[in-house]
Amino acid sequence: MTNDQTFMPIQEAIEHFKRNDFLIVMDDEDRENEGDLICSAAAITTKQMAFLVRHSSGYVCAPMSNDVADRLDLPLLRTGMKFTSNDDDRHGTAYTITVDVAQGTTTGISAHDRALTCLQLAKGHSRSTDFLKPGHICPLRAVDGGVLERPGHTEAAVELSKLSGLPHVGVICELVNDRDGSMMRLSDCQKFGKAHGIPLITIKQLIEFVKQKQ
Repeated sequence: MTNDQTFMPIQEAIEHFKRNDFLIVMDDEDRENEGDLICSAAAITTKQMAFLVRHSSGYVCAPMSNDVADRLDLPLLRTGMKFTSNDDDRHGTAYTITVDVAQGTTTGISAHDRALTCLQLAKGHSRSTDFLKPGHICPLRAVDGGVLERPGHTEAAVELSKLSGLPHVGVICELVNDRDGSMMRLSDCQKFGKAHGIPLITIKQLIEFVKQKQ
């Protein structure tokens, strides 16, 4: 950990991510000022998905690189979406049509079904025909420039996947407080991370790490 024991160094976080463990990723206070639970989609379990849904907003998203989204024929919900602060979505999140995996699921909403959908999204041989649309997982397109171009949780998940040598598909959801349903801020995320043994990192850390590797 860093000196103040708040944020894990990125190299350690990458090793953590490779083991398919959760990270809490914080963005800037002047942006969303939120903490997202993030893991790889490549090996997510039903137990992990249930934990994610239990402690989050429940709106589970699957960030992915554009090449994966293109292969799966997942267009943006709004044609011509631009990643600008004055977009309809204030942070320019690149939402696509929602999906469920077609085989092995029932309603698509259970933790089991949502985990299966994420696993299928991460498989290199998956195709559009493997999914029903709309569904209960929301794929997000990360910008090609990653966190250096857009410092969002979407890009952070894909950046971590790339740095870890994993398929370029993650799973993210915003942490919320049990007491009132409000979004968890830094102090809340610190308490949550300590209680559940989940390390924190920031997107700012990730940006600096990527810059140093260039």
